[in-house]
Amino acid sequence: MENKLKKIVSSLKDNNKTISTMESCTGGAIVNALTNVPGASNVLKYSAVTYSNEFKIKMGVDASVIEKYTVYSKETAREMARAISDFALSDYGIGITGKLGKRDPHNKCGDDNQVFMCLYDRKKNKYIDFDIFVDRYNRRDDKKEVLDEVVNKLLDYLED
Repeated sequence: MENKLKKIVSSLKDNNKTISTMESCTGGAIVNALTNVPGASNVLKYSAVTYSNEFKIKMGVDASVIEKYTVYSKETAREMARAISDFALSDYGIGITGKLGKRDPHNKCGDDNQVFMCLYDRKKNKYIDFDIFVDRYNRRDDKKEVLDEVVNKLLDYLED
């Protein structure tokens, strides 16, 4: 994992690109992993952990998307990725929303172990959507599984 993260930071730096993240259920796991790499400050523009719908909306997520598709959806992950990229003027945005084995009394919809992720390329206005089911019944391990998925997708995209 460490080598993949180094490759991501190196690729972004070498190509004069930047990234930002808006995470919910992962609580900042993605940005934490990125900032463990020396030189990440050259490519990381901004990060937000938005557990509540209220703050997703304040950060630029369209409230009507949450209302129509729910907070636990591909569409909301897309909005999060786009909104954080637009807010920070970064080349790439990552949006993550979902449930890690816990029922949400404020948002009763959606599968309890599904996580939606999106990588947004602002210059191309391109969305790369992906989702996984986590079932380790341990939030730390679930977050690591999501982190692995995001790192692999991001590295694949940057290497194309």
